[in-house]
Amino acid sequence: MHRLHNYRISTIASAYQRYRSCNRQLSNVPKWANVDPHLMGAEGMEPHVVQNLVDGQWRHTMDGKNIAIPDPMNKDNSNPIFLVPDSQLEDLGLFLDSMSKVPKSGLHNPLKNTDRYLMYGEVSRMLGEELSKDFVADYFAKMIMKCVPKSYAQAMGEVKVTASFLKNFGGDQVRFLARGFSVPGDYPGQQSHGYRWPIGPVAIISPFNFPLEIPVLQLMGSLFMGNKPVLKPAEKCSIVMEQFIRLLHAVGAPIDDIDFLNSEGLVAEALVTNDCVKLTQFTGSSRVAEILAVKTRGKVKIEDAGFDWKIVGPDVGNVDYVAWQCDQDAYASSGQKCSAQSILFIHENWNNSGLLQRIQENAEKRCLDNLTVGPTLTVNNNEFKDHVKNLLSISGSQLLFGGDEIEGHSIPSIYGSMKPTAIFVPLEQLLKEQYFDICTTEIFAPFQVVTEYNDLTLEEVLKVFEGMSHHLTAAVVSNDVLFQNKILSRTVNGTTYTGRRARTTGAPQNHWFGPCGDVRGCGIGTPEAIKFVWSLHREIITDSSIPDDWCQPAAS
Repeated sequence: MHRLHNYRISTIASAYQRYRSCNRQLSNVPKWANVDPHLMGAEGMEPHVVQNLVDGQWRHTMDGKNIAIPDPMNKDNSNPIFLVPDSQLEDLGLFLDSMSKVPKSGLHNPLKNTDRYLMYGEVSRMLGEELSKDFVADYFAKMIMKCVPKSYAQAMGEVKVTASFLKNFGGDQVRFLARGFSVPGDYPGQQSHGYRWPIGPVAIISPFNFPLEIPVLQLMGSLFMGNKPVLKPAEKCSIVMEQFIRLLHAVGAPIDDIDFLNSEGLVAEALVTNDCVKLTQFTGSSRVAEILAVKTRGKVKIEDAGFDWKIVGPDVGNVDYVAWQCDQDAYASSGQKCSAQSILFIHENWNNSGLLQRIQENAEKRCLDNLTVGPTLTVNNNEFKDHVKNLLSISGSQLLFGGDEIEGHSIPSIYGSMKPTAIFVPLEQLLKEQYFDICTTEIFAPFQVVTEYNDLTLEEVLKVFEGMSHHLTAAVVSNDVLFQNKILSRTVNGTTYTGRRARTTGAPQNHWFGPCGDVRGCGIGTPEAIKFVWSLHREIITDSSIPDDWCQPAAS
């Protein structure tokens, strides 16, 4: 049975001080860290080897094999930026044993080990404070940029959202997540009590594009509710979460509360399909999500692909702002966001506003020097160009801008290196059965489809929304209340912005982020999301008082 970790702020503080006093001979990094992002991939440096964590012990694989992660910015650099354990099926035994030790009632619940709610409130507070320090925030931002090249502003934004989330759940907020309710019974002595109950041993599979924010928010939500998670991050960026877990331990979290697995997909599949894992939370591609849904027999919560739409309403105004936001939504982080603007519907009233021209001007200012455009890690140039070619074969379509490779780059050919691109497709063509799928296919790169509509064809646009298969984010760019209501009342996207400032990309800590329209969908970041994803409802009925004058009734 999992040992009880008594809550002691002094114990947490002393553990933190021990990590702070360690001499790791890395003067440019926090004391709890064991890798310097500035030296990752540097000539003459031994690459850092990420380790697995299982049952409270950092360890490598049985055969010692690694996966080399290449420098995503320099094809001529023969040094990997780090090495990841290439865990095999024979390595899973320790993980399965660790998961099997977790009781069905979790590590804590409203009736057991309740001090752990307070412990994680303090851990979360201290994590938030640490990530809010400029030196630490810069450390994680630089590490993110090394693995997943994006602008410093985008990387730092990810760190700040994570810090705010952690501070939000400091103090008593973790135990407030487990708040239940009671209902009076039929007679004195009877009362029903509803509880938020942990699931037990669970798995988290996280993506590459937000290597800190997404896994941290799901990981901490899982821990808050009393589960024991095994985290399987994307290999390309697993070093980020390895360092965060070391920070987590430094501020006093029990070292055996989390397992950390590095492997390729088939090994992870073998783990999450084992009966000892009661739930898998998956963030990533819709293809993998569908495979997991079948192989886990439905024991999965999904935040998968989003072909995210934006509709610009009939009321014209604030053109510069709307153009800036369209550019940000489509092309920030090189379009590698599940919330990225994939298709843009523009009302004909904007034809003379210069909106498209300004979007193009903003897109063409993006450059590799500041990583406002950069490598795409899951879409290479051939795949990108094939998609462009297929769309341009549609009658009436045209290339608005982009379509070429970034000049003067050294990005490895296994990754993409394309400029921000937009293709216009006539609405009547987009609606045709033979073109609909290709026009509404998400491509994880700086790419969007653009089309035009008017008052008479608005119903056709709504048909497009109805025909889409994934419903993550959306934006209704209009201050026209009647227009807003018409769109919002007939769509289902889980995170939808509306108003002149509406955007598709936005996953801060202050609102739900997740899909709708799919019962397997999950959210992230808010108390509602944490309770929905990481706990179950349990009802306990107290029935204790038998009247003195009770007589046995006839059998029924």
